[in-house]
Amino acid sequence: MFKTRKGDTLIIRLEKGEELVESIINICEEEKIKTGIVSGIGACGEIEIGYFNTDNKEYFSKQFEGHLEIVSLSGNFSHMKREPYGHFHMAFSDEDLNLHGGHLNSAVISATGEIFIQAVDVEVDRDFSEEIGLNLMEFRGE
Repeated sequence: MFKTRKGDTLIIRLEKGEELVESIINICEEEKIKTGIVSGIGACGEIEIGYFNTDNKEYFSKQFEGHLEIVSLSGNFSHMKREPYGHFHMAFSDEDLNLHGGHLNSAVISATGEIFIQAVDVEVDRDFSEEIGLNLMEFRGE
């Protein structure tokens, strides 16, 4: 991993074999980013995405392998109960240029990952909502 930071903007280049979600969370912690906006592109060999069924409050996931091109990575970094929390979605294409997307669970870089993180000077926490079935953003002290 290579990184540079100018003010509130962190730019990361991930290398082949690095796990994307774990890398983003670790770098945000190292850089003491409380809350951040995440975007990126790149290529992966393994991706697991999922979706949330709002009717029965269940998560489903699917794994993909091959030559996978990240069309768009977007999401945010915050905390839940003082622990780092990343919430990312990804759209990617397969070898036939079919587009897939959903909540990003994991992804392993196969060539490079170009990630931008914009730090936001506000503390966002998360709490689990029994009604919705998800960890929702909470704004304490605002």
